[in-house]
Amino acid sequence: MPATPDTTPSARLTDHLDLGVLAACYPRDVIEDVLADTGTGEQRRRSLPAHVMVRHTIAWGLDATQGTDAVMRQLAGSLQLLGSWQGQWKTPTTSAIAQARARLGPQPLAELFHRTCTPMADATTPGAFFKTWRLMSMDGTTLDVADTAANTDHFTHSGNHRNRSAFPQLRMVTLSETGTRAIVGATMGPFSTGERTLADELGPLCEEGMLVLADAGFYSWKMWTNYSCAGAELAWRVGSQLELPMVRPLDDGSYLAMLFSPRVKSRKAKDALLAQARTGQDLDPERALVVRAVDYTVPDANPEGELITLITTITDPTQISAQELAALYGRRWEHETVLSEVKTRLLGAGTVIASQSPPMVIAQVWGVLLAHYAVRELMHRSAEHLGLAPDRLGFTHTVRIVRRTTSGGTAFSP
Repeated sequence: MPATPDTTPSARLTDHLDLGVLAACYPRDVIEDVLADTGTGEQRRRSLPAHVMVRHTIAWGLDATQGTDAVMRQLAGSLQLLGSWQGQWKTPTTSAIAQARARLGPQPLAELFHRTCTPMADATTPGAFFKTWRLMSMDGTTLDVADTAANTDHFTHSGNHRNRSAFPQLRMVTLSETGTRAIVGATMGPFSTGERTLADELGPLCEEGMLVLADAGFYSWKMWTNYSCAGAELAWRVGSQLELPMVRPLDDGSYLAMLFSPRVKSRKAKDALLAQARTGQDLDPERALVVRAVDYTVPDANPEGELITLITTITDPTQISAQELAALYGRRWEHETVLSEVKTRLLGAGTVIASQSPPMVIAQVWGVLLAHYAVRELMHRSAEHLGLAPDRLGFTHTVRIVRRTTSGGTAFSP
């Protein structure tokens, strides 16, 4: 059993914890409920039951560079301590594990993520809130997958026939809680599916009380209206090509601006809507919206700096000033750290998703996301105990400790 933790302020609680963090984050009864609700539980007794394969997939997500049989040996040692394994047992073959993974499929892993991976910060978590808003951010990435015929047909390559990527690529968009760096929403598909299409599925997660930050590539009229209708406040960067005529300037240097629906095409119609807004008349929300815009520059290779334009649903500058918005948008870059944790710390730099078919690729990625959340939840609890901000603890160090303490041998059956 793990040693009793040293709870002095200088102690790192992660030094005393093992793969049991998966059980703490994803209890057996929750897994069983998910299996029952998704119809993926066993109809007959098997040597590798579904609940074990759920844990196996998440444990593999902690270190995707290992083989599935090595992960099974490590996992079994942890499950013995949890009372889930007993009797005589031999390590299953790679083929048996592959068959058990195929029986499980991606659906229960996705459902487990949706049920359990929720925002974890409270009002006392340093850096998680600005005033009353929970800070959230959204971004996308791509992952290389095994170059099989099935994966190529489903996920497709980036580039063109003359200069295409070496491997098929999965595209993924994630929503994270900025203060804890926990991924609480994810959607994935082929590389050929655009980020906006995938991100649109995350809109319902952006509820009242959140302030969602996003980069320029995500803005569209449809996404803006869908996300804001879910109740969240938005602060998104937009490109210079977006038409943003000024309605009126505001005292803090920001200004009210007009967003036009793609339905409104003629200059005459746009001018009429702008005149309505400037005289305080109500607008048809299916044709135009008034937002608040903030323009500012940041230093870069250009001596004049890079111009950034943000638009936000928070139109009252007394609630949040232009300077505060610009500073908060800088927090969006923490999402880059989140994606780096997934791609280089868990998957490993340059790692290709090993699974040979699209369903198994998707299941493996859900396992990585579940593993990331479990580590981040552990770090959040540790930081809370020590009175620190979660970003003061090291993700890499935590993962190393969890991996190192799960390397014992096994001889226990399900």
